[in-house]
Amino acid sequence: MAHVEVPMGEMQSPPENQKFTNGFEFLQLPQLPLEQIGYPQAHNWIEHRKANVRPWSLFLNTNHIRPPPNISRLGKRIVKNIEYFQSNYLFVFIGLVIYCLITSPLLLLTVIGSLWICYKLSQRHSKQDLMILNHRLTLAQVYSLVGVCSLPIFFLVGAHAAVFWVLGVSWFLITLHAAFYNIDAVLCPGEEELNALVMQELSHSGTTYSLYFRDEVRSVDFVLVWDEYNGDAQTYRSVERRRIFEKNLEKEGLQLEYEQVESNGLHFIKIHAPKGVLRRYAEILKLRLPMRELPGCQMPETSSNVIIKEVNSFFRRIMNKYYVDTTIFPTMKQNFTAVYSRDKDYLFDLDSPNFFTSATRSRIVQFILDRTRFMETKEDDFAFGIERLISEHAYIAAYPLHDGNLHTPDSMRYLLYTEWASLRKCLHYQPLDYIKEYFGVKIGLYFAWLGFYTHMLIPASVVGLLCFAYSCATLYYNEPSEDICNGNGTIQMCPLCDYFCDYWDLKETCLHSRITYLFDNPSTVFFSIFMSLWATLFLELWKKYSAEITHRWDLTGLDAQEEYPRPQYLARLAHIKKKSINIVTNTEEPKVPYWKMRLPATILSFSVVLLLIVVAMAAVLGVVLYRMSVLTALSVSGHPMVTSYAILITTATAACINLCCIILFNWLYVWLAEYLTEIELLRTQTEFDDSLTLKIYLLEFVNYYASIFYIAFFKGKFTGYPGNYNRLLGSRQEECGPGGCLLELCIQLSIIMVGKQAMNTILEMLFPLFYKWLNTLKVHVGSKKKMEDPNKRYSSRKYLQWVRDYKLVQWGPRSLFPEYLEMVLQYGFVTIFVAAFPLAPFFALLNNVFEMRLDAKKLLTMYRRPVGQRVRDIGIWYRILDSVSKISIITNAFIIAFTSNFIPRLVYRITISDKYSLEGFLDHSLSKFDTTDLQVGINPNMTVDKTPVAICRYPDYREPPESLNKYEYTIIFWHILAARLAFIVVFENIVALVMILIRWCIPDMSCKLRNRIRREAYITNEIIIHQEALRACETNDIEPRIAKTYVVASECADRWNRVMGNCLTTSEFDLEVHGSPVSPVNATPRVNASVV
Repeated sequence: MAHVEVPMGEMQSPPENQKFTNGFEFLQLPQLPLEQIGYPQAHNWIEHRKANVRPWSLFLNTNHIRPPPNISRLGKRIVKNIEYFQSNYLFVFIGLVIYCLITSPLLLLTVIGSLWICYKLSQRHSKQDLMILNHRLTLAQVYSLVGVCSLPIFFLVGAHAAVFWVLGVSWFLITLHAAFYNIDAVLCPGEEELNALVMQELSHSGTTYSLYFRDEVRSVDFVLVWDEYNGDAQTYRSVERRRIFEKNLEKEGLQLEYEQVESNGLHFIKIHAPKGVLRRYAEILKLRLPMRELPGCQMPETSSNVIIKEVNSFFRRIMNKYYVDTTIFPTMKQNFTAVYSRDKDYLFDLDSPNFFTSATRSRIVQFILDRTRFMETKEDDFAFGIERLISEHAYIAAYPLHDGNLHTPDSMRYLLYTEWASLRKCLHYQPLDYIKEYFGVKIGLYFAWLGFYTHMLIPASVVGLLCFAYSCATLYYNEPSEDICNGNGTIQMCPLCDYFCDYWDLKETCLHSRITYLFDNPSTVFFSIFMSLWATLFLELWKKYSAEITHRWDLTGLDAQEEYPRPQYLARLAHIKKKSINIVTNTEEPKVPYWKMRLPATILSFSVVLLLIVVAMAAVLGVVLYRMSVLTALSVSGHPMVTSYAILITTATAACINLCCIILFNWLYVWLAEYLTEIELLRTQTEFDDSLTLKIYLLEFVNYYASIFYIAFFKGKFTGYPGNYNRLLGSRQEECGPGGCLLELCIQLSIIMVGKQAMNTILEMLFPLFYKWLNTLKVHVGSKKKMEDPNKRYSSRKYLQWVRDYKLVQWGPRSLFPEYLEMVLQYGFVTIFVAAFPLAPFFALLNNVFEMRLDAKKLLTMYRRPVGQRVRDIGIWYRILDSVSKISIITNAFIIAFTSNFIPRLVYRITISDKYSLEGFLDHSLSKFDTTDLQVGINPNMTVDKTPVAICRYPDYREPPESLNKYEYTIIFWHILAARLAFIVVFENIVALVMILIRWCIPDMSCKLRNRIRREAYITNEIIIHQEALRACETNDIEPRIAKTYVVASECADRWNRVMGNCLTTSEFDLEVHGSPVSPVNATPRVNASVV
């Protein structure tokens, strides 16, 4: 490339004491002795650096941030940036040093102290010489001596860690900026603009071409990739399997086109499915396709109430800004559809260019790829499918193409990226029909459910915020909290643990008691009841809404038995001779031996899942025992450092063990669940996915919720009382903190829910970005060919769509599972434990508003285009949500009854207090204990304010020490226990009754939709009859029976036109459809739609 000189303006000429080495500018200080280095030299050096600082607006200009095009140019870019911005990087380093000092107070004080000592010694040195062992010290030697003496202090305050932190962060930030800052745009602006124009032209010209074969007529429906630099791909077995596999694909009728080998060794094989293949497999897959349009044939419109129309119109005018823009996403026209059959081609508009959409084409090709063999012999029943070839590295990728790049105007991908995935549109409705057309039904249903769930969180969030506002408004009117914070006297509490805990003043929990009241007040009970009803309303309205989507997307008649059997299922039953007839498809399929194969596999699967659930629970119990055992073991140590930090050490190590258990179990669960589901011999992919989903969710439920259930229902509930604690393996059981178990539960929920959601969102974006970067490196690294033309900097091949999409991350068949799992786990936090955390719906709403758009952006920018899957609903996730809603009723009832103080306060108001107030409730809820009854050796050595403690208090309802039945339960304890149990029964029954009423009042399918489906089914049959009659008339030899059929069919067509042209009521519609008893139409022979 020719050298380009760009005038950089007047620059300060370097002084004589500078020289340039390897492109770096260094200041060469004169060789002076240490005692001659003073202020002038340092001042001159700083002034020189300030003069060479580039404008910070240029340094921080994000418009110049560009990823390096390849590895070879990365090193050159870093060198150029460090040479050009060296002074800026120096000040970045100085800023990090200052930040580190400010955030480390002890280190800052040590540095200030050392500098102050140096200053004082320098002043003294100016007046008289400093002598050590009759040796006169120079000022430099004095400074060195101070530095050596300060080293131990600097080490104690963590200076070594600060140094490594500053060096590491500086290296990371400087290298990151130097790697991604496009310095060529600054040094050679004209060349950058030219390159941008060339890139844009190549990108736009290559996109259209790369979506088709070389003839620019046949579309690319799928792409296979293999890497010649991969050792496994070059073995004789891999080469032979690729040859057989591709030959079998061509036998199936697919057309292959081989792209020239890339310089990095990547081979791309483009696949096109001709119309004959699409027709054959559309019949095999029983796809419902649009029928041919006939004159006057339009979708019927059912009548609706005028008032409802006006109300809907009013709300639409208000919310019009947030609805889908119909100028960008026009309303899709609904067509009559029928199951495709090649015998009835005349019913379908096969000549339409969009009859087989890109999603349908890729689905058919994927179906063929999954079932094509790659071995000519029959010795291996599982020698089929592209997935196995990818796992053996014969191929490295198989994917359909995106609809152009993100900047291709008018492409569907561009429209979805700008109008749907943009965070600026986070409050707008989603273009669900277009999402379904581009990604398929399964992903479309996920975003439909996520959008509906997010909308339903709005009323729950509003009510939750109102309850929290009520709690804040009445915070200082809570009498127990006021007694704790402002009460007279001191209430000395018993120790919360052995050995390490001391007596403590109840006033220390003033803040805890106020915070606890925010989540433990009468509004909590109301909100728990509201959320239980909200969960039922959400599920019922979703069923009604999903019925509309199912009809709109033509999924109403979809039956799982219509799905083609999984290839793995057929391979496992290849040697089964006994066959059975599928009652839906009327095809012969192998029959699974129930006693020999299905029953043992089901029992094994159930047993292993149950075992894993028990192991997960045992892990939680093991962590609890670990904390108790380590505290006991550390108490034996007499070292003061160990005993003072015993609780901190135990908590930290237990948290690490718990984290390791969660990570290990997550990996083990997925692997075992897939294996167990495979041996269950499930026929269809839908049944397989549902079974796998249920297994993983059950295990994840225990994994995530076990610790929360322990805090909510077990921690601190069975500890006993001072002097007679219930011990487990010789160790005292854990108790909740001073704020009680409800506060600890609330903190745990907020950390897990909010923190986990934020962390998941970050990781969901970072991991695909990292994998995308790895795939990009595979494209650029390993290049052996050089460009013949040195002036040709850019090759159009890297702008081809199949190369672009290869750089993206593969979307697997179960890639949607983590998205559903995250939301369903969130739904559990919103419903199961909402009594302890009323703000959960609000945080869930905030998360989901951004989650929707980030998921959309991730799908469009980081993943290859998924193969569309046709499903009827969200599958087993609905049953899981329904089960979680029912569990939430029980958990909320128990949290209110046993974890919160709602029932004890209510009993006190009704039976104890004369004024129906909580005055005196604090003293009433604390029992007394004589400290002399504590066991010798475990009683605290410390006292409160150096005063011996004779009586300490603890939360319980037991007799005082002076009673004959000391420390036994009082009568009020049994009253409260009875009230707790009664509340649970009443709460659950009332909520369950209201839930039943809600489900009875809200139908699964609206009457309007049901009538519309009936009409469409009738009209579809009439279209078929009409077409049959027309075909009969077109024959040369019309038999009398056919002629009669045509005459009668013409009458049917007339009646059909009347049905289409009128908006009839249900009774009028039935009368028009079936006719009067004497109507001759009743004798008309009908053609059943099932034959199509």
